[in-house]
Amino acid sequence: MTGAERRQQLLDVARALFAEKGFDGTSIEEIANRANVSKPVVYEHFGGKEGIYAVVVDRETQALLNRMVSTLHGGHPKAMLEQAASALLGYVEESHDGFRILVRDSPVASSSGTFSTLLNDIASQVEHILGQEFDARGYDDKLSALYAQALVGMVALTGQWWLDARRPKRDEVVAHLVNLAWNGLSNLEHKPKLRLN
Repeated sequence: MTGAERRQQLLDVARALFAEKGFDGTSIEEIANRANVSKPVVYEHFGGKEGIYAVVVDRETQALLNRMVSTLHGGHPKAMLEQAASALLGYVEESHDGFRILVRDSPVASSSGTFSTLLNDIASQVEHILGQEFDARGYDDKLSALYAQALVGMVALTGQWWLDARRPKRDEVVAHLVNLAWNGLSNLEHKPKLRLN
């Protein structure tokens, strides 16, 4: 096996273990055993568990971010919302191990961590789009960041739930997410107020 092939093999083994057991539950010894190599081989390629984990997380983060950003290619805002929700749930469906790695040790509710950082990157893309739409419709575009976080959070949390539930089918989940988001957005009040007693 070449050095590059060995490195990829170790990444594949580590990715599966991190998805199954998380960072804390996975050891270098276990990675080495599953790859049929000695522990020094893993250390030689990655320097330790933190090093291999960082590479796995970086690759998953980049794959998801690329997938999300590539879907936002213009058109009607509702279509872009459908594309973004479908892209995230498509990643969950096709790369469930990667999604498990991203969300297990970095919950959505956290303000720091890889998955939260990734969601903030996505939210900033959405914020830009919402800002334009808010401005065009006479809404306060300063609130686009709040709405972007709400939309991205709604889809991300639903993705976490759907990772295990897997029902209904992806397109149906996307349709319901967009229905909730779009119909809520299409009836926004310019200055919403709580109606508490």
